[in-house]
Amino acid sequence: MKPSTDFAVRSFIGGYDKNLAYIITCMQTGIHIIVDAAIKLDRLKPFIRSEPVALLITHTHGDHIAFLDDYTQAFTNIVIVGHPESQAILDVDGFKPIENDSRFSVGRLKLRAIHTPGHYFDSVCYTLENVIFTGDTLFVGRTGRTISTRSNIDELYDSVYNKIIPLPPQTRIYPGHDYGPEPSITIEKNIEISPLLQAKNEVDFISRMEQYERTRKPGE
Repeated sequence: MKPSTDFAVRSFIGGYDKNLAYIITCMQTGIHIIVDAAIKLDRLKPFIRSEPVALLITHTHGDHIAFLDDYTQAFTNIVIVGHPESQAILDVDGFKPIENDSRFSVGRLKLRAIHTPGHYFDSVCYTLENVIFTGDTLFVGRTGRTISTRSNIDELYDSVYNKIIPLPPQTRIYPGHDYGPEPSITIEKNIEISPLLQAKNEVDFISRMEQYERTRKPGE
């Protein structure tokens, strides 16, 4: 009998700063996909039944690729998927550059890659049916920050407001850090709870971001 859903998502928290990584499992074939190498592999291994076929990289900040070497050594055939400009940084075999708005299949699962620069130049979000893995572009309760080299607040506004928010309201967000009141949330609910997602335009968004940075508490 066919499973009631086509895939399952298991989340793991740890890493440098409440990082979140994920195992996506195709319920029909048992194929695994991993999102980000931010958590020690030993944490994931008990839940991996067969060698994962792909590792999706949301961006190349160090905390999200911290354990990449461990993953590629353990799973020698795994395909590393990421932004074309990530390849030189990662320097791994089996890298597959993914273009913006590309559709690709892993087993029977059909995914879409969306380039979402802003927090970082090579940020990519991945959609799978009614979920989106947002890395550090969008968290529960707020957007990512733009304080590092190769961050850009104009690009972040475009990525969040023109690429993510227009997705169906019930799309569930799986972010790259557990910074909010809950680890996952729908786009609709996230807009309701986040002033940074309620901006009238880009100027308003930048003003709200500046206010957030002025009042931000360490660890938020």
